[in-house]
Amino acid sequence: MKKILLVIFLFPLFSFAQETVEGIVKEEGTNTPLLGANVYWLGTEVGVVTNFDGEFSIPYKKSYKKLVVSYVGFSTDTLIVNNPKNKIDLALSPTSNLDEVNVVSKKKATSRSYIDAKNVINISSDELLKAACCNLSESFETNPSIDVNFADAISGTRQIKMLGLTSPYILIAMENIPTVRGASQAYGLTFTPGTWVESIQITKGAGSVVNGYESIAGQINAELQKPTKDNKFFLNVYGASSQRVELNTHYNTKVSEKWSTGIYLHGNSHQEKHDVNHDNFLDMPMYHQINLMNRWQYTDNENGIVGFFNLRVLNDHKQTGELDFDPDTDKLTTNAWGSEIDTQRYDFSSKIGYVNPDLPWQNMGLQFAVSHHNQESYFGLRNYDIEHNSIYSNFIYSSIISDSRHKIKTGLSFTYDEYDEQVQEMSYQRKDNSVGSFFEYNFDNLEKVNLTAGLRADYHNRLGFFLTPRVHVKYTPWEKSAFRASIGRGKRIANIFAENQSLFSTNRSINILGASEGGTYGLDPEIAWNYGVSYLQGFNLFNRKADVTVDFYRTDFTNQVVVDWENAQQVSFYNLEHDSYANSFQTEVNYNAFERFDIRLAYKYYDIKTKYLSGEKIKPLTAQHRFFTNLSYDTEIKNNSMWKFDVTCNWLGKQRFSSTAANSVEFQLPNYSPEVNTINAQVTKVFSPKFEIYVGGENITNVRQDRPILGTDNPFGSTFDSTFVYGPIFGSLYYAGLRYKIK
Repeated sequence: MKKILLVIFLFPLFSFAQETVEGIVKEEGTNTPLLGANVYWLGTEVGVVTNFDGEFSIPYKKSYKKLVVSYVGFSTDTLIVNNPKNKIDLALSPTSNLDEVNVVSKKKATSRSYIDAKNVINISSDELLKAACCNLSESFETNPSIDVNFADAISGTRQIKMLGLTSPYILIAMENIPTVRGASQAYGLTFTPGTWVESIQITKGAGSVVNGYESIAGQINAELQKPTKDNKFFLNVYGASSQRVELNTHYNTKVSEKWSTGIYLHGNSHQEKHDVNHDNFLDMPMYHQINLMNRWQYTDNENGIVGFFNLRVLNDHKQTGELDFDPDTDKLTTNAWGSEIDTQRYDFSSKIGYVNPDLPWQNMGLQFAVSHHNQESYFGLRNYDIEHNSIYSNFIYSSIISDSRHKIKTGLSFTYDEYDEQVQEMSYQRKDNSVGSFFEYNFDNLEKVNLTAGLRADYHNRLGFFLTPRVHVKYTPWEKSAFRASIGRGKRIANIFAENQSLFSTNRSINILGASEGGTYGLDPEIAWNYGVSYLQGFNLFNRKADVTVDFYRTDFTNQVVVDWENAQQVSFYNLEHDSYANSFQTEVNYNAFERFDIRLAYKYYDIKTKYLSGEKIKPLTAQHRFFTNLSYDTEIKNNSMWKFDVTCNWLGKQRFSSTAANSVEFQLPNYSPEVNTINAQVTKVFSPKFEIYVGGENITNVRQDRPILGTDNPFGSTFDSTFVYGPIFGSLYYAGLRYKIK
């Protein structure tokens, strides 16, 4: 086995002759370098791809005569090479299918690839600017693939779902380093300001083995602003009718020829008390946050080295509860029900990449991150504290086998997590560590088939040794189409308290059933298989661009840690085998109805069932049917000035409430919630490339849930529960802001 791995790592280093042919590939007319063009010798398996500057260097033998250069959307060219010492300067011309070239060159706010084997949705900064997007949890309002709702009526925290499963089943990463996990699951999405995000990639299905074994429903990766590409100075000021205010400022500078740095500062505050529904509880918490990041970038193009180094410091405070709650006198007493959540977090992360200047298809990278997360909190008479120290490292080596149609990634990873939790009078401490290796193979014949197959082997001090296989395949049956299929396995430890902190905003008793000494909290790890198919088709309708996507995904749990809310007096955790599944069907249409006016329509259906101790039931507070509409229009740019208009409509079908039959009649809820309709809108006036203002509204139709909290008259009684949230609580909210930047 060791010899096989050694061959895998060393084969690309010695399989090519010393003499090479060098050149550059550009676009005809514009001289723009073409990244990723395929260059290979006709009749051989020797090939390379061009780098960021369109350059290539390919091994040469006297028997090689014809050099083929191809690129999607451009005419393939074949050159006769008689003298390998002459540098080739080649300009490819766009194909006769000009419509397809226009789609590629147009900067789309949200796009899907026709080439990639994985089902990836790319969200650009233009899409993020369609809404306020004050933090990452608010960045998915205009995307139908992610569901966003409040976790409870107390904390004001937004919870996201993909394929019907909550965020713990989604690998959420910053620049491909897993970040929102462990202690940060409940509030971690609010710790990344929206202005720090350059783009977001949403991957449906299990994802790549390169990033770990924990993802089950999918992966969300946020790329942060780069000091060399971001504005030298950026300012964003935001204010809402709720009296929420936010400030974001970036400052980037070049320190030397190779070093650049950026300072990113975020602050927010909301200190007003709101009680629109007159239940004597705050409709949204009072809070303030200070968030600082120092980001360094090292670029050495000559030697093929790029590095990013980030240091982040966060202090976040939330207070909620009854209107007259005073922490100085009422904390952990029955004077008034209240809650405070204080979080301090420190992060350091780095990414170092190396691209071999002589063999550009060969590169390696090292990811490293260390974090300290400390949360001290209480909810009424319950306290919950958690400290989480984490180390993550991942080494990745990439190359090709024979030619650029066959690519490989392999490497090693290590993770370490140390938890210290205090749940009322109970203490839970543990240390988790794992070491793993992975191998991923990609085959792309540049025409019909793109296949990615990966396998991980990990050893975990609690989970033992296990394998994680994942396969993604894309097939192009005809023009502007992509049929995809995927299958993958995921495995994770459920952090039952950190991931379900809304349970503390109730007076339910907490039960861990069937607990054994072998597992975490006495529970076995969660294991699931995810299967999916997707079809993407682009077409023209009335001479305007359009595309339609249909996908279906199923998640089967071979073991799941069930969170059982079906008894209104308690919440139970227990293992459930082979009786839980989640089916997700979605269809989406994007259409450029006329110049600068885009329409996005989507329908989603969920079939999610779990066999609880009380029987098989639909997952609570998950709408089986959802319709989504987004309309966006930009006026023509005149004198660097323009208007932008964006409207998003959501319709959610009825949602099942978990059983309240154990409560007295006045504290019982019907089986299902009403339907919910919401409309969000934003108008942006761009005065110049440097300055713009925006105004918007959330839930303009003023939809409100009248009774989001049960038992408010006696918050220390057995019926007090704030988890039955199916829609907006506060009602309409309006905001305004400005953006100012210096290039």
